[in-house]
Amino acid sequence: MKLNEIQDLIKFVAKSGVSEVELETKDVKIVIKTPAGRKEQVFVQSTTPQTIMQTVPAVQQISTTVETKTPEVKASAGADESHYITVKSPMIGTFYRSSSPDKPLFVNVGDEVAPGKVICIIEAMKLFNEIECEVKGKIVKVLVNDATPVEYDQPLFLIDPS
Repeated sequence: MKLNEIQDLIKFVAKSGVSEVELETKDVKIVIKTPAGRKEQVFVQSTTPQTIMQTVPAVQQISTTVETKTPEVKASAGADESHYITVKSPMIGTFYRSSSPDKPLFVNVGDEVAPGKVICIIEAMKLFNEIECEVKGKIVKVLVNDATPVEYDQPLFLIDPS
């Protein structure tokens, strides 16, 4: 896919008001997401990363992520965090740390949690889904701000299982 075709597609998505477009060919997969109030995000996956690396930087005013279809080994944030368990979002929605603004938070850093304990709520399509902890441990870090959108499989909490 040529640079001008990618730019035309981005402009079309921005003007149309659609929130997400996905286009996949033999060599390239392009996903354009336009969350409300933000600039477009373009995710390009290719079996030929050299071609994409030459093309994508020319696109301006867009946050761009380039990924190849080859498996990569993720580097941990630090040796300290390697034994922590990451609680990830099971769905797309809005993350809330309490059931309402005037209620206390479900969990804070340092709190002990056990399987079945509600640790947050994710609102999706006007439904409030309680997210329960699946492990026993202590909350080490909250990775998401209250009342912010989260994606599927986005890390929410770090838990020390010891």
